[in-house]
Amino acid sequence: MSLERPVHPVSIVMIEDDEGHARLIERNIRRAGVNNEIVPFQDGNSALAYLLGPDGSGEASARRHLLILLDLNLPDMTGLDVLEAIKANPHTRRSPVVVLTTTDDSREIQRCYDLGANVYITKPVNYEGFATAIRQLGLFLSVMKVPQNP
Repeated sequence: MSLERPVHPVSIVMIEDDEGHARLIERNIRRAGVNNEIVPFQDGNSALAYLLGPDGSGEASARRHLLILLDLNLPDMTGLDVLEAIKANPHTRRSPVVVLTTTDDSREIQRCYDLGANVYITKPVNYEGFATAIRQLGLFLSVMKVPQNP
């Protein structure tokens, strides 16, 4: 199954500083039959620069269709800061965010959902559950109405 829509392919933005975890996540996405482009970042600043553009307006992502995989433990900032910036921007706030992290603290999980995360998965992940979550997000994206900017 592919997350692609006929006209607008969805890019998967993976923000994960641990190379081993990043490889496992990508392998599992591919195993789930998802062949979309994966754009990897190892820190929050470079990911936000890509998502929000050099001017920080978010205009860079105005016509992008994105699914964001976000680790909370990044070297330069917390994933919560990244999540907050994504959900505060009108051009990126509708992009689904899957939090993938080693933290299973219930307050942290609730904070992610309060900030707008769509799915929270604790690493090391149950890969069958992860594949199911990716498939469900694919279904979500296939019916998601993407507003057209004038």
